[in-house]
Amino acid sequence: MPKRSTDELFQLVKSLEKAEKRNFKLFVQRNATSSDMKTVQLFDALDKLEDYDEESLLKRNTDIKKQQLSNLKAHLYRQILASLRILKDDNNIQLQLHELMDYSRILYDKGLYLQSLKTLDRVKEYAREQHQVTYWLQTLIFEKKIEALYITRSMENRAETLAREVEEAGDKLTMMNKLSNLSLQLYSWYINLGHARGDKDRMAIKAFFESNLPTTAGLYNGFYEKHYLYESYCWYGFILQDLLMYYRYCQKWVDAFEQEPLMKRVDTPLYIKGLHNLLNAHFVLQNYDKFNTVLDKFEHFYHSKQANSNDNNRVQSFIYLYTAKLNKHFLEGSFTAGLKLIPEIEAKITEFRLKMDRHRVLVFYYKIACLYFGSGDNEKAIEYLNRIINWKVDLRTDIQCYSRLLHLIAHYELGNYDLLEYLVKSVYRFMAKMQNLSVVEEEIFRFLKKSFHLDKKQVKAAFIALKGKLEKYKDNPLESRSFMYLDIISWLESKIKNVPVQNIMREKYRLAIGSKKR
Repeated sequence: MPKRSTDELFQLVKSLEKAEKRNFKLFVQRNATSSDMKTVQLFDALDKLEDYDEESLLKRNTDIKKQQLSNLKAHLYRQILASLRILKDDNNIQLQLHELMDYSRILYDKGLYLQSLKTLDRVKEYAREQHQVTYWLQTLIFEKKIEALYITRSMENRAETLAREVEEAGDKLTMMNKLSNLSLQLYSWYINLGHARGDKDRMAIKAFFESNLPTTAGLYNGFYEKHYLYESYCWYGFILQDLLMYYRYCQKWVDAFEQEPLMKRVDTPLYIKGLHNLLNAHFVLQNYDKFNTVLDKFEHFYHSKQANSNDNNRVQSFIYLYTAKLNKHFLEGSFTAGLKLIPEIEAKITEFRLKMDRHRVLVFYYKIACLYFGSGDNEKAIEYLNRIINWKVDLRTDIQCYSRLLHLIAHYELGNYDLLEYLVKSVYRFMAKMQNLSVVEEEIFRFLKKSFHLDKKQVKAAFIALKGKLEKYKDNPLESRSFMYLDIISWLESKIKNVPVQNIMREKYRLAIGSKKR
């Protein structure tokens, strides 16, 4: 597992780039006191550590006493943030708007009301242009305060105009909140549970979605109202495995940014997430050509100035681009070729260990395990699956379950029959406890239990019989989730034909491409 320090100051220090570290030193030295020198000493000590270790820190820096450490850390944290705040960031729209708001308050406190209102007009115009409704509303509230306390005569019908604008901004913000809440709650469901596991889940999600979707949502044409509506439908369709709905709204998500290119700079992470979901939609629908077109577009963006303008954009771009690159190898059946990506992915996971959430690391480990399994290296697949199984996290019960199932199949491939009887019972109990057993999994477990007592000829017949049974469920929405996590049909075909899994998948890809060309 990548080591993850929970010390907030250490995480902040490690997130700084060279220019930011240099700026911090200059910032502190301008009005340096003896206590400031100790904070610089603490800063340098933290910067040299690979992982946060308080005992080692105090041993190496005897001038810093344990009793002082808590206060020094708090002071250093504030100073770093203050030094970062004065760095000009032309890409951050929110910081620029906040700076203008600060100027207007300074002018107001000086009694320069008309100048303050003039600055607020700039904020308001800029905020509306960039769809920053919260800043727009803040300016209106401040304007109302100035007008209520002082007679500025800055324009005719000021009260009526302000009242109308506040109502408009308030309505837009209310709709954004309702839709963003819906989207977030649906996403939370997916992160915790994955896809709907049966009729009960489907009915619960449908009821939740329909009761929380505002009836007037489609009447709002602002960028973020439309975005959160599309995002909500994306998660809704994906959870229900309505993949066409998922694809349609992923496309709308990305199209909204293409129609307003400025928003790619205003909210880059949302654009990156949109590209990721569109790629994922093409992946699960096996739209090979469209997948490659969007992947090329993403690769180009990955090297752009915008994608590298800050750590957040860099981390998100890496996660989603390399997830797509792995998926490309799954689509094409080129598992062995895909192994070349693993050292780079591992290096980035280590580099971004303080900035990547555990969910994304879990996904990478599962995909890497599948890559090794598909290439025939079952021992390496088991190594990565053990990382997931032994990592005690309360996320993605779906990945937790299918990691155990793939772990079981990898041991079956290695002929570790002494382990298998125990593992079959253990994995079955785990999946049943997590309410993750579908008809497909039940059939797989039934087969594995019987297979221990069959000779080679009988095993092949059993593989053929199991394949026939599972193919009946492939287009069943309630059972198709099993095939999204693990291409069990291709594995069975490989056992029947006695060829590697990647050969089977590569041939399927070749036939699919060939039929599209005809």
